[in-house]
Amino acid sequence: MWKQIVVFLFIPLAVGAQNAENSISLTLEESFRLMNKGNQTLKIAQEQISIAREERQILNSSWFPSLDASGAYVHLSDKIEVKEPLSQFTDPAKDFIHTIIPNDEFISSILDKIGSYSLTFPLLKRNLTTVDASLMWPVFTGGKRVFANKIGRSMERLAEVNMEQTGATLQTSLVEAYYAVRLAKKVVQVREETYIGMQRHYQNALKLQDNGMITKAERLFVQVSMDEAKRELESASKEYGVAQQALCTLLNIQQPVDIITVSSLFINEELPSEFYFKELIPVESYPIELLYHQMELLKNQLRIHRSAYLPNIALFGKQTFYAKNLPKNLMPRTMIGVGFTWTIFDGWKREATIRQTQRSLESLATGREKTINDLGVLVDKLYSEMQNAQDNVTALNTTIAMSRELVRIRRKSFQEGMATSTEVIDAETMLSKVQIAFLLAYYQYDVALANLLTACGVPDTFWQYARQGKTEDFIFESK
Repeated sequence: MWKQIVVFLFIPLAVGAQNAENSISLTLEESFRLMNKGNQTLKIAQEQISIAREERQILNSSWFPSLDASGAYVHLSDKIEVKEPLSQFTDPAKDFIHTIIPNDEFISSILDKIGSYSLTFPLLKRNLTTVDASLMWPVFTGGKRVFANKIGRSMERLAEVNMEQTGATLQTSLVEAYYAVRLAKKVVQVREETYIGMQRHYQNALKLQDNGMITKAERLFVQVSMDEAKRELESASKEYGVAQQALCTLLNIQQPVDIITVSSLFINEELPSEFYFKELIPVESYPIELLYHQMELLKNQLRIHRSAYLPNIALFGKQTFYAKNLPKNLMPRTMIGVGFTWTIFDGWKREATIRQTQRSLESLATGREKTINDLGVLVDKLYSEMQNAQDNVTALNTTIAMSRELVRIRRKSFQEGMATSTEVIDAETMLSKVQIAFLLAYYQYDVALANLLTACGVPDTFWQYARQGKTEDFIFESK
């Protein structure tokens, strides 16, 4: 018991006082906040938003210059040097001497010998070491950076809409699970009241049989009906337990606990027109908004593909901080410049990529129209379910009152010997069926409303409808 108390002390909700051991009272709003706290599905959706934001930051990094540091130690297999043959100097000297001494051989032989040699000038040694810093800053990319930034925004918005849709879906699941518990509990109450009524009727039947006013067969019929009412009560109790387990799982409550649903089932006597909800679909619906941002993303990708026909221009610079065996006259320590790259032909890759992206855009546009039509059909279905529930509640309001009066009259008549057991049991059975049908109409209305508002992208308005609705509590007035 103490462990359960400690667990619920950490729930940041205005939780009602526990009515009994292992039970806790929760409104629908409190259940919603409890579900959202620590929900794994919502955590995953939130992480997707963080990932999208990081991806956007990556795409925006192209606006900034890149600065790299590099270093190298190089060992050359040979020295780098310049060799100049001396013959380029001795040959003109020989020609000059021949003009003075035509038959000279001695001096010419000496010059020929000298001309066979070369002068060697070393430039670089075999071991080199450098430490450099390089800067590259794109100044023109054909609009790629602008479109990449828009793609990042679309990716982030996609993740945000996905999280909103996840939250709306969870809210709808909570409405179904929470009101399923509420419905199951009320059905148990109806079955219990019916069973208690059958027990009283059975006691009266025993007395009447002892006085000879009814036959044994009639008394046995009452007993069989009482046993059937007990079986239905046990079945309703099992269904209540299953509904409780489903709600605890959705609320991430690990310990076995009986959740007392404080919020009543409700129904709105007036609703906006069906056309109003259909108008919300293209503007507010989550699937449509997701498709919109996907199309925007593809449009910017298409613009990037088209910008591939333009050159990329960038500023660059290099600074050598340390150099060994690398003379400055051969390799300056600082250099800056501007350069460009321009793809002239790439085997029609750009054209094929553009066509592929255009086909994807057309497919998304077609999918958007189909989704709008499908959601319109869904709105028709859900709105019709809500109207049917309203009609059923209106019709059953009078039926419940008449059924109660019929049960009262037949019980009294049976005690006076003016009605048969079958008539009393039929009246009891009819009242329980009408009450359960009444509750079921409320439940169907609430679930259909939650699904309708989620489909239209306005799940938050559910709470407004819930506050304005008419609750089901009055049907459990004393008989």
